[in-house]
Amino acid sequence: MLSLALVTPLRKRIEKNLRRIEDTIAAACARRGRSEREVSLVAVTKSVGIEAIAAAVDVGLTDLGENRVQRLTERAAELEAVLQRRRSARARGVRWHMVGHLQRNKVRAVLDVARVIHSVDSLRLAEAINARAEQAEMVVDVLVQVNCSQEPQKFGVAVGAAAYLGELVSTLRHLRLTGLMTMAVQSRNPEKARPSFVRLRELFEEMRRDGIGG
Repeated sequence: MLSLALVTPLRKRIEKNLRRIEDTIAAACARRGRSEREVSLVAVTKSVGIEAIAAAVDVGLTDLGENRVQRLTERAAELEAVLQRRRSARARGVRWHMVGHLQRNKVRAVLDVARVIHSVDSLRLAEAINARAEQAEMVVDVLVQVNCSQEPQKFGVAVGAAAYLGELVSTLRHLRLTGLMTMAVQSRNPEKARPSFVRLRELFEEMRRDGIGG
């Protein structure tokens, strides 16, 4: 059990950081003439303790992500136990995202917890998710992962094949294609990452014009 003396400073620190990030998002949206409501902030909980995750939920970060299946299921169970013990009203608003590579044999475990999958990179994976979602009588939000940096060690469909995969995913009744995801070149220099995100945006606009996705 965490003491209030430990939780309160942690919560205040997370809340301060959250407000700073929200201000950055608001400024970026203002420059582009977009609404802040169009942007969803997902807090990836990798390497963070359960007390920090619970504090993040307390201040309004209810979209949470993990990149490993076992870690996702463990974290979701731990967080649910903490929030239930606190009788937190936020518990019902938590939505888990699978943001890492997903193997077909782990789809069932992921869908027991997550409602958004960011890493669909093949039709076979999409079909496996759709089949499990049909059994569970649910519709799952998915993103097609695109390898915009063209690095051989990265997962993701090739840029030239992304629209075709997106079109096929859109035909699966228990999936809702909501967007695209990419991992840019890892660098401290943001300019090296920018081309990957620019290309992803161009691809997104092309697919939207062609009526692919929701």
